[in-house]
Amino acid sequence: MIKTNKKLQRIIITTGEPAGIGPDVIIMSAQKKWPVELVVCADPYLLLDRASQINLPLKLRSYHANKTASPCVPGELSILKVLLPKKSVPGRLNINNNDYVINTLKRASQGCLNKEFSALVTGPVHKAILNKGNIAFCGHTEFLSHINKCKKTVMMLSNSKLRIALATTHIPILSVPKVITQKSLCDTISILAKGLTQYFGILCPKIYVCGLNPHAGESGYIGQEEIETIIPALNILKKHTNYEIIGPLSADTIFQSKYTQHADVILVMYHDQGLPVLKYSGFGQSVNITFGLPFIRTSVDHGTALELSGTGLALPNSMIMAITVAINMANKLHEKNIL
Repeated sequence: MIKTNKKLQRIIITTGEPAGIGPDVIIMSAQKKWPVELVVCADPYLLLDRASQINLPLKLRSYHANKTASPCVPGELSILKVLLPKKSVPGRLNINNNDYVINTLKRASQGCLNKEFSALVTGPVHKAILNKGNIAFCGHTEFLSHINKCKKTVMMLSNSKLRIALATTHIPILSVPKVITQKSLCDTISILAKGLTQYFGILCPKIYVCGLNPHAGESGYIGQEEIETIIPALNILKKHTNYEIIGPLSADTIFQSKYTQHADVILVMYHDQGLPVLKYSGFGQSVNITFGLPFIRTSVDHGTALELSGTGLALPNSMIMAITVAINMANKLHEKNIL
């Protein structure tokens, strides 16, 4: 359900990889009625071509920052023009279009910083083609954190059943124990709790924390990280904050309903410790949220799905949810007169 606010918002959306399903699911989402102006930072010809390929109506109107925002009608999008260097073919990656992906993100991010837009919604990127083109890119979360000079950001995925946040993001398993420190955990949980309060109205978040090792270390017999790092960090937070922190709990039990039904969020130590559970519980029905940026950012829970691009078979559920959550988060800030 989308909450409405008297102050109409503009939401900026990036297509991500132009050869992927980002353009498809944006166009599909635009067939709905939205209470905001949806502005897409994209090549207009990419969107019009893709709309024709998937047989959906699309009307583009020019975005003007100095004009009052007005909601898009079904089948309509506002366009903030960023041109592709090379024409994009659905399903075919082109290294020459890497700069387009980066430029759309930079322009959209700057627009959020300038208060042109109330939130950023990102379509899926193809990390391999970006890195092949010598653009160091391991994920939206890290990239947006870097270009906005953020000391720390937190990645959280959410659906109707679960919220799962990550202590580390897109790094090799081998690096995880080195990256997790008492300070990093305290910072992560503090940012997470602030985000849940600020954007979701949860005043005293219940944060369930997963251990790193099997059985949460089994009292030190299967690893020392819980004893040396995780438990001391949680004790610091329990002493100095009002967060309700439970853990560390073993990863093979923390996702039981007796825990999940009480948790506002579950913090896992690494990417594949928690996200397989979330995606199993509702793939395509989840939204990716970044806390710690100077603006609201949400995204889809899926990749570029090159094989579905231009076929009309992609499902827009996650993009619709990402837009919906972004609007609701922005409305929460409007209620507090922060935006």
